[in-house]
Amino acid sequence: MPSIGSIATLAAATVAVALLAGCGGNGPLDPVLATPTSHPDITITFSSPGSSAQVPDPDEITPTAAKQLCDMLEPEVDRWRTEGAQLGKLGFNGTVHDWAARNGGLNDTVVKDRAIVDRITTTQCPDIRQQVLDALNVSTLADGLVGFGR
Repeated sequence: MPSIGSIATLAAATVAVALLAGCGGNGPLDPVLATPTSHPDITITFSSPGSSAQVPDPDEITPTAAKQLCDMLEPEVDRWRTEGAQLGKLGFNGTVHDWAARNGGLNDTVVKDRAIVDRITTTQCPDIRQQVLDALNVSTLADGLVGFGR
């Protein structure tokens, strides 16, 4: 098996050969100028959205994102219950951060309104929410979140 040093030397030699091969001739390479050509039978049209176009809200929590939060919490509940409330809260926070990052960076939304996690889970998966509350020994999921502001 070759050593890392010999691999690095081989890589450097390969780059040097490639550079020298590209510099053949008696002087600097002449740039190849692109000459625009005309094609009268081809038309390209760009249209901009009108003033009534709807721009998606990056902080919106879609039904798919809400379901995903529940799907991410469910398999972790038993582990959090086994680890205890303190370690469980760390895992819970990691799961919520991961979920928020996967959904367009919703972390700032959760920072501004930690109770949003309670509202989502109350609507989407109340049974899983209750299991998480019990495992973390908190009265609201917002109480289990740290590092998301108050």
